[in-house]
Amino acid sequence: MKKIFKPLVAVLSLGLTLLAVSCTDGFEDANINGNAPGMTDISSNGLFNNANKALINASRGDFSSGRIALPWVQYSAQRNYTEEDRFQYRVGTGNSFYLDHYLIAQDYRTILDLNTNPATVGQTSAYGNTQNQIAAARIMLAYTFCELTDTFGDIPYYSYGNSDPDFQALALDGKILKPKFATQEKIYTDLMKELKEASAMIVLGQPVFIKGDLLFGNNAAKMQIFANSLRLRIANRVKSVIPAAAVHITEAIAAGVMTSNADNVGLKFENTDVYPSPMYVSHFVRNRDDFGVSNTFVDLLKGTRGNFPVDPRLQKYAAPISADLLDIRDKTYVETADLSQYIGMPYGITTSDAESQRPNTSFFSYNILKKDYTEILMEYSEVEFLLSENAGWNDVNYKAGVRASMEKWGVDNAAITAYIAALPAASQANVMNQKYIALFMQPYEAWAEYRRTGFPDTLLKPNQTYTTNNLFPTPNGTFIYTFEALNGLIDLPTRLQYPTNSAQLNGVNYAAAVTSMGGPDNLTTKLIWDNN
Repeated sequence: MKKIFKPLVAVLSLGLTLLAVSCTDGFEDANINGNAPGMTDISSNGLFNNANKALINASRGDFSSGRIALPWVQYSAQRNYTEEDRFQYRVGTGNSFYLDHYLIAQDYRTILDLNTNPATVGQTSAYGNTQNQIAAARIMLAYTFCELTDTFGDIPYYSYGNSDPDFQALALDGKILKPKFATQEKIYTDLMKELKEASAMIVLGQPVFIKGDLLFGNNAAKMQIFANSLRLRIANRVKSVIPAAAVHITEAIAAGVMTSNADNVGLKFENTDVYPSPMYVSHFVRNRDDFGVSNTFVDLLKGTRGNFPVDPRLQKYAAPISADLLDIRDKTYVETADLSQYIGMPYGITTSDAESQRPNTSFFSYNILKKDYTEILMEYSEVEFLLSENAGWNDVNYKAGVRASMEKWGVDNAAITAYIAALPAASQANVMNQKYIALFMQPYEAWAEYRRTGFPDTLLKPNQTYTTNNLFPTPNGTFIYTFEALNGLIDLPTRLQYPTNSAQLNGVNYAAAVTSMGGPDNLTTKLIWDNN
């Protein structure tokens, strides 16, 4: 392919400029710059895979997830430095989340350009059906911008199919160095439209990419189902504030959403030391032992918190306390029905207490920490819970969602049947609490749903006291403490702050966004759909 030069790109309110980044097939050469001197070819499938991998790293790594959303929704509790569990905000982590997502969005934008520019479209079509490549980029742009606006609120936004003058992100002519922040109402409305149009333009029977599609497996039908399901998720999120969302819910379901675990969409990392999963890297490459499964989550699964019976996913999610990290890495431990072997790390304790509490607590299981873990973008069980909600908390869909989650994690069928038979009937609380369990290791989605609904209602809140079944320091096997949050918070944070230099580099638009959202720019300003 002929080398393509791009002008410097204004991508976000930080006023940073950058060049589009691409790579070759698969995870290989993931850091190659497609515009660097000597580069003569940009493969759109390699660019797509690189962007997808970067997207996972930007939201599922030990900093981007493990020190923000993962502990906030109490899937995890830090074993060493607990301040971030108690809402001490690491500004640099939030800055990186913001910047990384815009860099990733630019890669998807480049795929659109390659498939629409008359000078390149003919050669780019060698990598796959042009319509399907455009649809894939539009869908993943929708996912990326949804994650951004769910996290920050009003943001600079780009749309392939909408020329709204407020959509000024990713400007390729380099003229917009200080983009406007689009309102959440406009962004969510456009995201639903983009997913509808992207789904409709997919050419079934043609591959997304001829080779190397690690997300959809070159399966256009699977990509279409994902687009419809993602549209359902977004429309459900904003249905209380954007009236048009109700139509999108109906249309998305009618267009075809996920109906089995075969429809799950996620990125499976390699079973190698070169491209292993983000949490494997954290634990076994960087040699960190920072994260344990939280006591509130373990106790929920053990049936001692909330109103569910003992959950057989406990052994799939957590390792027994007898297993150290080497046992987990090498999968030399054995799952056990002995519930005393599963003890969560106390969530919300002080760093000074952590040293005494972390012995004899559970790490994540091998299923989570293995090299070739699949980071899920969306799965069938979530769709069933969405269907239950939109059918008035329907019992059939509720139990189908539980079954789908358990089957995904390899729970024995007899155990699944027994668990479902013992479940309390469907209600908002029961459906949303089960959805929370099923969203394990998808913390940003779980955080969004908590902000929208107030569920799960099993989380430990600031200023509440917790009695654990840990063995230290008292001889009777209990540890009593009060969760004392930092920054004066009395509930979970409701958003992340904008990058620290936004006010200096894009002051007028930054100030307008803060005012639009009702300000101030802190962790407690609510997004438009936050009903909690």
